[in-house]
Amino acid sequence: MKRYIKIVALIVATISVGSCQDLDKLSEDPNRIKEADPYLILPNVSRTAFNLGGIGKEYASRMIIQTDGDNSNQYFKWSSSSFGSYKDLLQVQKMMDEAKRTNKEEYIAVGHFLKARMFYDLAITFGDVPYSEALQGENKIPFPKYDKQEDVFVGVLKELEQAAIKIQNKNALRGDIIYGGSVEKWKRLINSYQLKVLMSLSKKKTVGTINVAEQFAKVYNAGNLLANNSDNGQLTYYDQAGSRYPQFNSSSYGSSMYMSGTFINLLKDLKDPRLFAFAQQTAGAMEKGLPITDFSGYNGGDPTVPYAENEKLVQAKNISKVKSRYYLDPTNEPTNILSYSELQFILAEAAARNWIGGNAADFYYKAISANFEFYNTYAKGMASYYTKQAVDEYIAQPTVKYQGGNLDGQLKQILTQKYITMFHQSNWTIYYDHLRTGYPEFKLQEGITPPTRWQYPQSEYNRNQSNLQQALNTQFGGADNIRGITWWLK
Repeated sequence: MKRYIKIVALIVATISVGSCQDLDKLSEDPNRIKEADPYLILPNVSRTAFNLGGIGKEYASRMIIQTDGDNSNQYFKWSSSSFGSYKDLLQVQKMMDEAKRTNKEEYIAVGHFLKARMFYDLAITFGDVPYSEALQGENKIPFPKYDKQEDVFVGVLKELEQAAIKIQNKNALRGDIIYGGSVEKWKRLINSYQLKVLMSLSKKKTVGTINVAEQFAKVYNAGNLLANNSDNGQLTYYDQAGSRYPQFNSSSYGSSMYMSGTFINLLKDLKDPRLFAFAQQTAGAMEKGLPITDFSGYNGGDPTVPYAENEKLVQAKNISKVKSRYYLDPTNEPTNILSYSELQFILAEAAARNWIGGNAADFYYKAISANFEFYNTYAKGMASYYTKQAVDEYIAQPTVKYQGGNLDGQLKQILTQKYITMFHQSNWTIYYDHLRTGYPEFKLQEGITPPTRWQYPQSEYNRNQSNLQQALNTQFGGADNIRGITWWLK
């Protein structure tokens, strides 16, 4: 086991940190590892791809607020993001190269999936990004061009298609920390992730030559999708160094971070017991000894007012903190990049849009039930709030029961319920849903609209400015604007 860890560490150390570094240099130094079995690389790249990391989405999506200073995500004041994913993509490419050398096509298949996931995130974050000339090596293409966002999405879908083809009937994967080696579960995730990408393009009729709705129906009708929560594309945490829950021991979680009234009031209005898993009672409610199930014992702050106004609620003991399990439990709950519950919401939306057959209500109820089951399993000591009886009572409420009607009304109900399942899950998915549909509804400051993208990193201005400027000219008339409208939103 010690030898395994040392080898992984050496491999990671030898892989370049730049988006365009030359992987061929690995062979120049005789003291460096020249070849490695792909199973040694898989754990690290999987952990990176499935770990959601930060909580910016929780601020931007009106789930939490800060009380000791301005949070740039809460007040929509962000600027640039990072191209750090390119160094992770280099590791993925190295794994695929080693898989080709050793004739282990199953790792090539998973590599295509991981590349699709990372390039999808890059494109939806920025707009145009390097794709076709990325990962080529500094001596070959030191300054890669920026591909159009549409072309990157086409590439993402082709990567997923290749993943689906190459993983058929392959051997179990060694080093698989996601599915314990199950190729069958990887197949289901790959197929289902295609549906996630396609649904994010709902504003477009075509992407390249691909008809979005027709391709969605084709993948759906072929089947072999996530079948239940055991198929979730999730990263599980363990109480050991490097494997603990990302927010474990977070000082801000235990001090200045509180729940947003936008999110808490929605849960209170729906009498949604998932509130008990997300939030603490107010200090005042705890002093009064109110039971955890008393919805009046929870309150949130206003995400649009100056932070000092919410601090007054803290002093009045009338605002809820984030549930302590998120920062006190090193294992807490897995983080999903795509869950069975999210897939069912995607299918509900597809049915509402008439992209597929089936009843949108059936998918909607399956999605809610699966999410209750998730918290029944992972919200430790709280399983009694998320039983089959609890979900049946919840969905029977007039405020939760599926109403049908026109598309807008259906989207509002589907995406509002999807929103509730996204607390500390699925990265920025729900924020992007808001950008493309207007749902879930967010409370906004007067005259302020949500940003639609991030500015490019300073590193690109420093080393690849010519290609970057061309991308800015093509997209936004030269300006690196956080409210610039990229192709997927037009």
